[in-house]
Amino acid sequence: MKLRTLHWIILILIAGFSGYYFGITKVGVEWKNYKPQISAINKEPPATGLRTVDFSPFWIVWDKLQVSYYDKTVIDPQKLLNGAISGMVESLGDPYTVYLPPVQNNSFKEGMAGQFQGIGAELGMRDKQIIVVAPLAGSPAEKAGIKIGDAILKVNDANIAGWTLAQAVEKIRGPKGTEVSLLIVHKDESESRVIKISRDTITVKSVVGWVKSIKDIEGVKLADAQKDKGIVYIRLSQFGDNTNQEFLDLTNKIFQDMKTHGNVKGIVFDLRNNPGGYLTDATFVASEFLPKGTLVVTQDSGSQQTPMQAQRDGLLLTPKLVVLINKGSASASEIVAGALRDHKRAKLIGDVSFGKGTIQAAEDLGGGSGLHVTIAKWLTPSGTWVHGKGLTPDITVAFDEKDPSHDVQLEKAIETLLQ
Repeated sequence: MKLRTLHWIILILIAGFSGYYFGITKVGVEWKNYKPQISAINKEPPATGLRTVDFSPFWIVWDKLQVSYYDKTVIDPQKLLNGAISGMVESLGDPYTVYLPPVQNNSFKEGMAGQFQGIGAELGMRDKQIIVVAPLAGSPAEKAGIKIGDAILKVNDANIAGWTLAQAVEKIRGPKGTEVSLLIVHKDESESRVIKISRDTITVKSVVGWVKSIKDIEGVKLADAQKDKGIVYIRLSQFGDNTNQEFLDLTNKIFQDMKTHGNVKGIVFDLRNNPGGYLTDATFVASEFLPKGTLVVTQDSGSQQTPMQAQRDGLLLTPKLVVLINKGSASASEIVAGALRDHKRAKLIGDVSFGKGTIQAAEDLGGGSGLHVTIAKWLTPSGTWVHGKGLTPDITVAFDEKDPSHDVQLEKAIETLLQ
């Protein structure tokens, strides 16, 4: 739904009416003794949501800021509006229902499209602190020394305590060739350090994979007797705009490569640090490993449950399968992992996943801004809601922080396929 354009003053009223816009002809607002003058471009009332509300405190505060605040140069009506809308949305207490001003909304869309300008690091929140979930391979962030688990304290000398994740992403991203300075603390260290990074254009393929003999896999140490056996590895980093086609292209190639190799023992499906994405993509990807018609996930809106099933004939229905997950595996990646385990198609290996069990609808509001609204929760085929708990792996293996070049989780996955 795209909202009609209103004069910015009338838009401020959105903050009191749960995201709906309205005209002045049928508004049931109790103004009391404070009556601002309003000029409306569009007087069509909303279909629902009208209530009697005392809006005078809002307008009193608005007026006091305009009259009394000492530095008039920083009073920006659009920022006041964005702040009012953001505060209204945040009052729900749901971190996944968010209002995105134009810059942040554009950054989100760029990320889902797989190309953006920045440093190439996936960020997250831990204990109200901005941390690096993972630097992208070959990115400016990785080359500059940014590591998994780094805590970011400042961006260009600005203390970021209290910032939202969206605010941090907005300030760290920027045009190619420009520089950003980060004050960071490496995990398990106490002293902070400044790292300067030159931004670049980051292109992220959501799917990579290969068929290799074990002896050719970096970071894996197994007995010589096993090294000539083949393994399929598929890494899915997000469920974005291009994921379905990229995944289909890769699995078609892998299906042919498996025939060529001739000694493949199974598939490692790597969903570590995959923050999720489109729900329909999760169903599409799961369909590669589950028979057509198999239940993948159930949407539960409170009033009704909607099952989503595998909709196509996959090529990888029979090879032995293990799935890698960790604390960065969330949302759509948890949907896929949960479905594969519930149907006894795969074992899960690694760390407990993130635990995001809700579904959001993304809407453009006009003028570049956007709104993400939680519309339902999702359940695994067995009826499990992972929200706040995550998926507990069948085999728990902690990542080796002291020697990240030795991928003990991948090694355990391959050992499991060889059993």
